[in-house]
Formats: sequence, structure tokens, C-alpha cells
Amino acid sequence: MIHVIATVRVKPGRRDDFIELVKSITGQVTEEKGCIRYILTVDIVSGLPPQVLDENLVTMIEAWESLQALRNHLTTPHMALFFEKRKEMVEGGSSLKVLQEA
Repeated sequence: MIHVIATVRVKPGRRDDFIELVKSITGQVTEEKGCIRYILTVDIVSGLPPQVLDENLVTMIEAWESLQALRNHLTTPHMALFFEKRKEMVEGGSSLKVLQEA
């Protein structure tokens, strides 16, 4: 199993639009072969250091059976449409961590 942490910086005022876009494909993603978990998250106030809150960051936490399953996911038609639609909402790109258990 692999884990993915994908963080996207959205333009100010576009976070809710971006969240709705992700939610519109979540059902299709979770039905993909190899998808174990696909969760959309945003920062909450925890009071725990060294947390830095950022209302314009949206983070996906994912688990996939294999790296190949993740690669297949990124080539699906719904992801191509997602990447096209998100262009107008994203500012400064995104970061991606693909991890395995140590």
C-alpha cells in the first residue's frame, strides 16, 4: 500500500468552489480499482504547535493498493477533466508526497 498527501493552494475566495469540484469526482475515484482511501481535508484550529493555519490550502489524503493504481488514477477521464477545471481555482500549484510504510 502507498499513501499520498496532495496539497493544493487555491486562490482566495475559491476554496469552497475547489472543495465542490473535488466532491464531484470523489465517488468515481473511490470506485477505481486500487483506491483504499480518498479524503478531502482543510485546516482546523488545534492550538498545537507548530501548526500554521492556511485557509487557502486543501489537502487530499489518499491510500492506494499500489503505485500503479495511483498512476492509473491520474490517467482517468474524470481526473483529466478535474485538472482542467481546477486551473482557474489554483494559485501557486500544489505539492505531492507519495509515501510507503517504513
